[in-house]
Amino acid sequence: MELILDVLNYSLTAILIGVSMAWIFLIKSMINSVRLTPYLDKFERKEHDNPKVSIILPARNEEEFIGKCLDSLIEQDYTNYEIIVVDDSSDDATGKIISEYAKKNSKIIPVSAQIKPDGWMGKNWACMEGYKKATGELLLFTDADTKHSQNVISLAVSHLLSFNLDALSAIPKMRTIDFWTRITLPMISTFLHTRFSAVRVNDPSKKTAYFFGSFFIIKQKTYKEVGMHEGVKHEIIEDGALGKKVKESGHKMKMTRGDHLIEAVWARDKSTLWNALKRLMIPLYLQNEKIAIGIFFAVLFLLFMPFPILAYSTLLVLKTTSFSILFVASFVASIMIYIGAIIEVKKLLQLRLIDALFAPIGSLIVVLGFLGGLLQAKNSTVSWRGRKYSMKDHVQNSISV
Repeated sequence: MELILDVLNYSLTAILIGVSMAWIFLIKSMINSVRLTPYLDKFERKEHDNPKVSIILPARNEEEFIGKCLDSLIEQDYTNYEIIVVDDSSDDATGKIISEYAKKNSKIIPVSAQIKPDGWMGKNWACMEGYKKATGELLLFTDADTKHSQNVISLAVSHLLSFNLDALSAIPKMRTIDFWTRITLPMISTFLHTRFSAVRVNDPSKKTAYFFGSFFIIKQKTYKEVGMHEGVKHEIIEDGALGKKVKESGHKMKMTRGDHLIEAVWARDKSTLWNALKRLMIPLYLQNEKIAIGIFFAVLFLLFMPFPILAYSTLLVLKTTSFSILFVASFVASIMIYIGAIIEVKKLLQLRLIDALFAPIGSLIVVLGFLGGLLQAKNSTVSWRGRKYSMKDHVQNSISV
């Protein structure tokens, strides 16, 4: 029995050494992301004209948020723009709120989306419905739960034109409403700020490309050339897929920090948090089942397993050498997770330090959410914003395995 425990302990120790080395890489990537990501409002401005901007704002059951979003868009200091607000078959007061705002402000163009055709994700269809009404040279896509500073459109247009870009995305501040999102977001953001960091997106030699759906501006010409939202109509993570198309087609794109200018809600409650986590894993599974399962186990050990292994080794730390070594390895790996969470909370997400202390619980939620995504993808169905989608025969290209 003792021999079996020694073999188990040394095997776990080897895995945890690998976990710690992986965290060294992740933490280095996070630090580079903090240091090297350009800011939306810090650049050398060049003379340019003021092209018309069409803001396309899809909204489905957004009565709680859309008013504040529209208020922030109406108050922009940029003058040449229109706001196309698309009511995507809402069954709450969203449509009524849009109509009331449109009556008071001529910049707002209300659109009632036609019934979504088969094969389309809801938001993708709503964006296309809004685009049909757009008259601007530039298209700005944003979400109904996003709030914008007064000068953000002026900055985005100036940044885009000063660098002769085809598309520009800004990383928003993620507003957390409930406790569960506050303790989970730091753990999932570790991967978003490394795998999809602006440093990688802005490097032409890297294939990494991504848009934040809460704020990206793109030339209408570029949007048409990459196939518009119609070209990603079945994508679950449509902003990632569209960003990938822009970069793959050779267009010039850039990601900036806008967390002091833009605020977006990542998840509103436990239910939307759960679905958001599942939504991240489903595209991977639909691309390659075996690799997606491998990624799940990698995330399991990277985010969560050091904590229960630490508890297990603590109970018998003085019994054998293997338990002592395992205790040290699991303690170091657990500390590395906490360091990553603290960097995310303080430097990137601007949350409270106490939120990082719940890293084990936040990690467990992420792992369970990813597991739920694998199980749901296996049935080829996806639930999002009150709709169910059949993903049979739909390959997802938003996130590469």
